[in-house]
Amino acid sequence: MLFLTTATAVVGIVAAITWLKFPPVFALLFGTLFLGLTTEVGARDTPKVVAEGFADVMGDIGILVTFGVVLGALLTVTHTMQRLVEALLGLFGTRSVPYVFAAALSSLFTSIYSDVLLVLSAPLARRLGPRLGTRGRALMGGSLTAGIEVGLVFVAPGVAAVAIAGILDVPLGQMFAVGLVVGLPTALLTMLAFAVLLRFMAWDPAVDEADRAEVSGEADGGDAGPPSGPRTRELPLPLAVLPVALTLVLIAGGALADAMSVSSAALLFLTDPVVALLLGAASAYALARRVCSPDEIGGAMGSALAQCGPILVLSGISGSLGFVIKGSGMADTLGDAFSSGLLPPLLLVWMVAAVLHIALGSISVAGITAAGILAPIAGGLDAPPVLVALAAGSGALFLPHVSSNFFWMFQSLLGLSTRGTIKAHSVPMTLASVISLPIILAVSLLA
Repeated sequence: MLFLTTATAVVGIVAAITWLKFPPVFALLFGTLFLGLTTEVGARDTPKVVAEGFADVMGDIGILVTFGVVLGALLTVTHTMQRLVEALLGLFGTRSVPYVFAAALSSLFTSIYSDVLLVLSAPLARRLGPRLGTRGRALMGGSLTAGIEVGLVFVAPGVAAVAIAGILDVPLGQMFAVGLVVGLPTALLTMLAFAVLLRFMAWDPAVDEADRAEVSGEADGGDAGPPSGPRTRELPLPLAVLPVALTLVLIAGGALADAMSVSSAALLFLTDPVVALLLGAASAYALARRVCSPDEIGGAMGSALAQCGPILVLSGISGSLGFVIKGSGMADTLGDAFSSGLLPPLLLVWMVAAVLHIALGSISVAGITAAGILAPIAGGLDAPPVLVALAAGSGALFLPHVSSNFFWMFQSLLGLSTRGTIKAHSVPMTLASVISLPIILAVSLLA
């Protein structure tokens, strides 16, 4: 009965979001309350457990997600991403364009919210596509998918990566280091596999690419990139990317110090993820002040804070769900099921997240919900929590389709038909999900 009640709650959450079109925040909270009321948690303790779970997750990720998104907004307003990608293209050449995009987006710009990163990078990708031949726009679409979505779930401070790590109590430095080991090869191998597969997919620009004006309402010159705004001067590129480098070096240094059991109070303070992200965001703000108006900076930061709100709320309520599952006694039942030996635990984690993504249509919601369900038993899965987090992120990439808002944004910004979007977005993202799983399983053998 306990298993049936929990399954009913989870299926109810999925059905409420997909069929009844409930906002995910309502569906998750109602499902959490239902589970608490119908198990031994009971009516008296359910509100308390819900509040404790929410507070626990917010204490772990609230500041991290907030300053990660602010850092991305400040990099956006100074056009750092576009300039760095163009510099990389000049260094590596046109033929390597898709791989440069995938590598850069999955590792260097994960702090930028995925929808914003798509808006920023799509015009440049669309402009570069024709240089790669008739399948160029599809290749560039695949590179955007492989870069943005892989970075989102694997590489901190990607929003979903930070949220999943927080729910599963994975140190952010560890999530960054191991996530980069998994994420960067996944992005590059996905592009390699997609480039080969695309040759057999009969890409037809007349059918797979829609008219620009009809799809996105742009004028003929609308794909020249985002508006640059008035600039009296630009930051030197090495200086512009310094906030990202500073943040990543500090977070990676913290992971290394932890592995080496370094006990210096000053080093531990500076490499704490909260301090690292704060220093990165503060340095990005100081640099932005040199080339941007206060109105531009204020608008970018305000928009960023509005975008991170839903992720924070969903993460917090998923934490509440995890606490209720733990209090209900379901953690032991699930632990027995996951340790039955029928399938490797990480594969089961991947399957839970994959099913949730197919049903919900949102990578972040699927990954966060899977993490919330698995958090109470993560310590008993015979796998390091960081790999459980990465397996959840990997499964959350599986088979995006028309229920995803990113799907339709991708179609519009790349100027594709629905058929073309399935080929250039759904296929490479599913490849990334499938390719990343054996990489995670291989890493688990070395853990």
